[in-house]
Amino acid sequence: MASYFDEHDCEPTNPEEQYRQNALLELARSLMQGMDIDLGPFEVSDWDQRLPPPAARAVTQNLPTVVITPEQADKGLKCPVCLLEFEEQETVRKMPCEHLFHSSCILPWLGKTNSCPLCRLELPTDNKEYEEFRKDKERRKQKEHRLENLHGAMYT
Repeated sequence: MASYFDEHDCEPTNPEEQYRQNALLELARSLMQGMDIDLGPFEVSDWDQRLPPPAARAVTQNLPTVVITPEQADKGLKCPVCLLEFEEQETVRKMPCEHLFHSSCILPWLGKTNSCPLCRLELPTDNKEYEEFRKDKERRKQKEHRLENLHGAMYT
């Protein structure tokens, strides 16, 4: 493989610059040829690029129902999806994160994706592949957290 400078018939300004230019040229060539590049610890899952699957049917069907109190109605509490105020004595669905929604708003939402529209708390899904991805993602977060604590403990 010819170097960047040989291809462009020029001389590098310093050896470090020559190394950098050659590395960039190799990267560009490998991308153009469709070669696989080892990105090291950086991994991108298919699930990082698309919408999570719907929430599990059993979970959505068993979301607790709550009756709106006069105090909540007086405060002007609204459904975050449709933005309509809840009426006194209206029955709504309560997510595990404590957010309230009309059944007709949250059930179609959870039929498309598994997270709360407000805080993105994820509910379980029926998709085994996605659940494994979530577990791996959580393990990576815990590992990073432990490493940060270990690193911090070394200097305190």
